[in-house]
Amino acid sequence: GTWLALRRNGRIATVTNYCDAELPSAKLRSRGHLVTNFLNSTEKPLDYLNGVDGSAYAGFNLLVGDGESLAWLSNRGGGPQVLAPGVYGLSNALLDAPWHKVVRSKATLTRLIEEDNINETELMRLLDDRDKAPVSEIDSDRLPFETAHAISAPFIVLPDYGTRSSSVALYDASGVWRFRERRFDATGKAVGDSVFTTGDG
Repeated sequence: GTWLALRRNGRIATVTNYCDAELPSAKLRSRGHLVTNFLNSTEKPLDYLNGVDGSAYAGFNLLVGDGESLAWLSNRGGGPQVLAPGVYGLSNALLDAPWHKVVRSKATLTRLIEEDNINETELMRLLDDRDKAPVSEIDSDRLPFETAHAISAPFIVLPDYGTRSSSVALYDASGVWRFRERRFDATGKAVGDSVFTTGDG
């Protein structure tokens, strides 16, 4: 399914998995349709989210925007709500969950904004942050310690699970998208880069 997509007209949508103990049913719909259905609609972000039947999908967070507003929904107890301008963090729990990776990334992004230093290079560096949480903060009740420690970093490197791509999407006041995706192998080494720029139409 589609996890992140955008259109020239300013619409963008992304979905993240919500980590919980529930095993997904084969009867559930693909969460990727939440992304493409929004891009193919003309509804305002909040109106679209109000029409989503969250019970039809495994756990998710969904962000949708149209260049004028950005809204968020989770079928695990959050939203729908329009997000005021600001800095937010979203991983595999609810919006702004105080995970190490979320708190750390929000602090870095806030600093970049304050320094007027928002650009692809700095944002890719933010996403490439491999700093793990202190050992004392690791909860290994559900996962082996090594796994729990590894996934506390914004960029995850494990033999059979981890970050395989990082994406930066910048939309400016003139309606132009600048999108960059960087791909990685299982060792965390960059193996490819794609960039496109587009405007209205």
